[in-house]
Amino acid sequence: MSEWFFPKALVSGQITDNVRIETHDGVVTAVAVGAEPHHHTFNGVGVPGFANTHSHVFHRGLRGAGAGEDFWSWRTDMYRLATCLDPDSYYRLARAAFAEMVAAGYTSVGEFHYVHHQPDGTPYPDHAMELALVSAAIEAGIRITILDTCYLHAGPGAPLGADQIRFGDGSVERWLERWHALRDALPDSPLATMGAALHSVRAVSPDEMATAVTGLPPRVPIHIHVSEQPRENAECLAAHGLTPTAVLDHAGVLSDRTTIVHATHLDDADIAMIAASDTVVSLCPTTEADLGDGIARIKDLHDAGVRMTIGTDEDVVTDPFAELRMLESTARLATGTRGVVSCDALWTIGTRNGVESLRPAPEPRSRRAATPGSVGLSVGDPADIAVVDPSSVRLAGVDPMRWPLVATADDIAATIVAGQWNHHDAATAEDLRHVLKELRGRHS
Repeated sequence: MSEWFFPKALVSGQITDNVRIETHDGVVTAVAVGAEPHHHTFNGVGVPGFANTHSHVFHRGLRGAGAGEDFWSWRTDMYRLATCLDPDSYYRLARAAFAEMVAAGYTSVGEFHYVHHQPDGTPYPDHAMELALVSAAIEAGIRITILDTCYLHAGPGAPLGADQIRFGDGSVERWLERWHALRDALPDSPLATMGAALHSVRAVSPDEMATAVTGLPPRVPIHIHVSEQPRENAECLAAHGLTPTAVLDHAGVLSDRTTIVHATHLDDADIAMIAASDTVVSLCPTTEADLGDGIARIKDLHDAGVRMTIGTDEDVVTDPFAELRMLESTARLATGTRGVVSCDALWTIGTRNGVESLRPAPEPRSRRAATPGSVGLSVGDPADIAVVDPSSVRLAGVDPMRWPLVATADDIAATIVAGQWNHHDAATAEDLRHVLKELRGRHS
């Protein structure tokens, strides 16, 4: 058991004084308000750790790259970088990038992983790429849900290109076989969880999706890219006569254990299907802005009761506050009004909703809406805590409940993951420089 004392902490929807948190086996077992300080004291405000529900960790190698391009030209550059990866460089890059996430206040990550095989498509022995990611996360001290991805086509009915061969398993049956074998090979760690992903309607056909869902255990999380680009919608309509969301609905993919990523270009019927199925939407606002994807219908999703989460995706910046702030700012720009998504809701989006996306409950959840008092540290939650230092000039005079609108990752003083204090490694930046220099040398 571990105990942690905070002069202030977010509990039951408000910042509360003198809070002692007790944890056991990585879970919060007690929250005492008005407690006496003890030696495990943090001089900061304890809040639930943030969940990064959509990461492609190797994209960290493209931060700041490119100008005057669109999504599709950026994707070509991304494929070239993926070709340079091997288990060793993947591990070193992921370990440093995951450590950067922890330092920013992320305590869990959903790694949407599809760089499975060698560049010519030959499998590595013993799940080398997948286990490199898991080992990197454990070493960095972050919870990982490895979203092992089914990626079979370059587009509806099109074979994988030369730069995509290493992503594919040849068939959905072979992917399922490898998925189950990988689950058995995962290390016994409270930080590692097995999840699944279907890359997109471009990469997996409706029949293959249905087979994949049927072949997975019932409560395994399923993530999928949806409607990031108008071209994706147009190709899907041409191939199937349906929007990508409708394809997922017909294939039985939408559910409360499913998270669709981006969901930028939805129509009214799409939003209704997402809401009715209690499907989660992972928004990646800094990426969607950087790639020029478009503006998601955040207000309509919010008004429909859709659970939203945040992800780093392209890894433009590793900062949960930046994602939350841009999410609300985007909604304001689209609607011409302020406070579209309340600060209570932003805390929930960044924390609790993300945890539910990466680790769905053993049973389908009840459809009760989150209330303002439900956000914060509570018994039964993962013992994952971010400690915010309130002393910076940017937070001076700001109500802590409104920090999603003004704070940055630099305000994170410490993190606790699975009940263990994660000591930030000052060598993280240097590690990133070394491995990125190596990869860029191969890339060029």
